[in-house]
Amino acid sequence: MSNARIAIAYHSGYGHTAKQAEAVAAGAASVPGTTTDLVPLDELTEDVWERLTAADAIIFGAPTYMGSPSWVFKKFAEESVRIWAADLGWRDKIAAGFTNSKAMSGDKLNSLVDLAVFAAQHGMIWVGLDIYPGWADSTSSIEDLNRLGSWLGAMAQSDADLSAEKAPPATDLRTAAALGARVATVTHRHLRGALAA
Repeated sequence: MSNARIAIAYHSGYGHTAKQAEAVAAGAASVPGTTTDLVPLDELTEDVWERLTAADAIIFGAPTYMGSPSWVFKKFAEESVRIWAADLGWRDKIAAGFTNSKAMSGDKLNSLVDLAVFAAQHGMIWVGLDIYPGWADSTSSIEDLNRLGSWLGAMAQSDADLSAEKAPPATDLRTAAALGARVATVTHRHLRGALAA
C-alpha cells in the first residue's frame, strides 16, 4: 500500500475549529498508510504552500462567521491564485471540508459550498460525508454521528459561552474524524488508480 499524505488546512478563531481539525487528522491517521499534516493558515509562509503542494489530499476547514468562512480563510483562498495560475497545481488532489459555528445552523452549509467551489476552481476532487443524518427521528440521539445532517462536509456546533476545551461536543468531533477517515480511504483508492493507469 502506498502512503497517502493528508493535509488539513484550517483557520480557527477561538480554538473550536482547531479542535475539529485535530479530530479530522486523527480520523485520517486511523487509516493504515496515512500521514497527516495540520496546517494552520494564520501565516501564509512558503512552508504552508510547500506542505499543501506535497499533500495528496487537502481537507479545508474554517469557522463560519456571518454565514461564510472566516476572512483569514478567504485571504488564503485568494492568495492560492499562485497555485491556480501554475497550471492548476492542485489539480486532481482529493479535497473535503469542515466548519464550525455557534448556532445549530449558522448558515454552515454556505461555508461548505464556498469550500467546495474553491476546491472545484483548483480542479480538485471533492469528497463529502457518507453518513445518514443523525438525531433525525424520535428514537435518535444528540450523540448520533452527523447529528447536524450534512453531506457536503463535516459540521460542528460550539456554544458561544464554552471554551474549546468543552466544545464542540464529542459527537461532532466523531463526525469530523469520520470525514478524515473517509478522505484517507478515498485518497488511497485514488492513488492506487493513478498507479494502475
